[in-house]
Amino acid sequence: MPSLRDIRGRIRSIQNTRKITKAYQVVSATKLRRAQQAVQAARPYAEKMLEVLETTSERATEYKHPFLQRREGDRAVVILVTTDKGLCGALNVNSIRAANRYLQSNHLKARWVTIGKKGRDFLARFRQEIIADSSELGDSPSFAAILPAITVALQEFEKGRADTVLLVYERWISTLRQEPVVRTMLPIEIPKREDQPGVSAAPAADYLYEPDPEAVLDALLPRYVETQVFQAVLENKASEHSARMIAMQNATDAAGELIDSLTLFMNKVRQAMITTELMEIVSGAEALRSAED
Repeated sequence: MPSLRDIRGRIRSIQNTRKITKAYQVVSATKLRRAQQAVQAARPYAEKMLEVLETTSERATEYKHPFLQRREGDRAVVILVTTDKGLCGALNVNSIRAANRYLQSNHLKARWVTIGKKGRDFLARFRQEIIADSSELGDSPSFAAILPAITVALQEFEKGRADTVLLVYERWISTLRQEPVVRTMLPIEIPKREDQPGVSAAPAADYLYEPDPEAVLDALLPRYVETQVFQAVLENKASEHSARMIAMQNATDAAGELIDSLTLFMNKVRQAMITTELMEIVSGAEALRSAED
């Protein structure tokens, strides 16, 4: 049976751990609010770009940009968005599993572009080919920090060294729910207005193009992909803080339950020690009386 000193030391250790997990929980809750604001602020820009892209593609019906051409092949470049830090539950594992399931089901051979340290380290451990990386982005990732990695993926497709470019990230749905998403970024499939529920078949505005719709499309398609990847990074950052907040809350609750259990066990041990000492005193007194008689 452990001594009271050992039990008290273990309780103090768990109490210190609970303070740390509680602090992480509070910090993640604060960062989550900022991450949600960043996601919501970026959505109007992405939606407007998609609207302009739809209108431009309708005007340039005969033009075939390389990013719009479908290819037959099994060469894929996967842009994997993960976190730079841990303590966020199974968030990164779920993204990597979703990517592997998609690759296996579609019989694709992948090379990787990683955004986030955890994904990079995992793939390097299993000797996967990483052609570009952007890590250590901080809590407020900038567009400039991830642009070089995105450019590498676009160049691989444009130069014919890849048949498709995939994007994998965790989409933030709510504080309690995040889900892994695997999207095909290249070739680009521009959704038609009539296929989108709640969207009018007529364009929201009649744009004038200078010099022509084809030139605008040349400039717009790479920006569209870059915007979608940046939006995914922001979504993944919000998912990271949500998952970490929940994980730290669960850890704090588990630490509290363990402290209560150890405190109860400590009281039982102390009660047993007191009982043993009383029995020894009584036994000693009985022995003394027997000796006097």
